[in-house]
Amino acid sequence: MVNYKVQGNVALIEIDNGKVNALSPAVIAAFNECLDKAEADAKAVVFTGSPGILSGGYDLTVMQQGIEAARELVNAGSCLTRRLLAFPYPVVAACNGHAIAKGAFLLLASDYRIGVAGDFKISLNEVAIGMTMHHVGIELCRGRLAPMYINRAVINAEVFNPEGAINAGFLDGTVADQAELQAAAMAQAEQMMSLNLPAFKATKLKSRRQWLEKLDWAIAEDYAAKPLP
Repeated sequence: MVNYKVQGNVALIEIDNGKVNALSPAVIAAFNECLDKAEADAKAVVFTGSPGILSGGYDLTVMQQGIEAARELVNAGSCLTRRLLAFPYPVVAACNGHAIAKGAFLLLASDYRIGVAGDFKISLNEVAIGMTMHHVGIELCRGRLAPMYINRAVINAEVFNPEGAINAGFLDGTVADQAELQAAAMAQAEQMMSLNLPAFKATKLKSRRQWLEKLDWAIAEDYAAKPLP
């Protein structure tokens, strides 16, 4: 469900869980295991999905099992995004196409995001499918999206194409096609590794300290909520 390899000093993590790359408890646990490995044997991370899709979000078969199953899954996912935001090395997202719900939140938790131009959708669809946006989602958006787009993305559940996603703040750039994506992401990781990595880590944590504290509050608030928002 999650593949891992190291190229040079870059850890490449690939989500490979069916046609929508659904994020299940097992996928999230495997992703965390890959991050554990990356901390030990790499100096940057590139994560990606399958051609055409990064992820369609949480595994709906788990979400439909009941409040407790949904709560645990969302909590695990929120902790993963919080970990990415505080990861000691650069994290580059190579977005293969669609990124919906939690897939889009993974983009917001990465240090640099590259997408593929084309007829792809990047969207926080929670409100559109009848879910009240959770606190962690709101705080992730406040911390990363352009202010004028927060209302459109969070409350209006607007669907962005890759070019619009750059303006909103989900992506930092795009490439023309799938063939270019991994090379561009690896090049970005190499460029970021040329920075002074101790200074990168310290500055990342310093600049995000209040945001991370707010996310800690949001994770606890979401977990305590009944029913899950």
